[in-house]
Amino acid sequence: MSSATSNVKYHASRAADSKPLELLARAGFVGYGIIHLLFAWVALQLAFGGSRQEGDQSGALQTLAGNGAGKVLLVAIAIGMLALAVWQAFEAIIGESGEQTRSAIAERVVSGVRAVLYLWLAWYAIRIVRGNKASMADSQQSRSSSLMDSTGGRWLVGLVGLVVVGVGVGIFIYGLRKMFLKRLHTEQMTFAVRKAVRRLGMAGYMAKGVAYAISGVLVVSAAVTYDPDKARGLDAALKTLARHDWGDWLLALIALGIAAFGVYCFAQAKYRKV
Repeated sequence: MSSATSNVKYHASRAADSKPLELLARAGFVGYGIIHLLFAWVALQLAFGGSRQEGDQSGALQTLAGNGAGKVLLVAIAIGMLALAVWQAFEAIIGESGEQTRSAIAERVVSGVRAVLYLWLAWYAIRIVRGNKASMADSQQSRSSSLMDSTGGRWLVGLVGLVVVGVGVGIFIYGLRKMFLKRLHTEQMTFAVRKAVRRLGMAGYMAKGVAYAISGVLVVSAAVTYDPDKARGLDAALKTLARHDWGDWLLALIALGIAAFGVYCFAQAKYRKV
């Protein structure tokens, strides 16, 4: 490893070992949990009552924009998401100590992806606070439409859809195999708390995995049928389920799982290894 790289990792490690950053990151998990609880509420409305909100995280954030107190909470969530993004960026730069195995490198890549996701959520929260209509679904549909109009674009959109399907399957397996437990200080939990957190994490990750896998299938379908309306991410996935008789109940189960993940995030705020 070059001296320049070692120097970057050293300073990043020093910056990451910061109590204020840790506290902000833990607060960020609370904000992330609130986003998922609101997301679950939007999904339940889609299942049984109908909803004009987008069926994704931006729709969840939009539900807070109606009053002053909600906008204050949006600002707090944006700060928390920024803290989580910085923390995960440090994780991507520093990585685990010891030999850099394929697993360790993969973890750093995942941390980088998470950093981008948290930064994206913070950006959307800030846009909504400023009064802009921020829609992840519209953005995804617009990008997909532009890509499909270019040479080879439909193949690229289809490839993105397959990647999203793979991500969904990976998240599902991550929850099913309870791999998230290694990120928590389970030794600090009582037996009852550990059991509850394990169940919440499993339900949450598996529900998110199903939702992402369905959205990925729809993106592939959009590329095959040249229909950008299907390439709206989670919004299209949930609304597609809501249009089927049997889909209402599956959507309700997914919503409950997403709510479970929201509560699991509150547990992460206390027990996550930061």
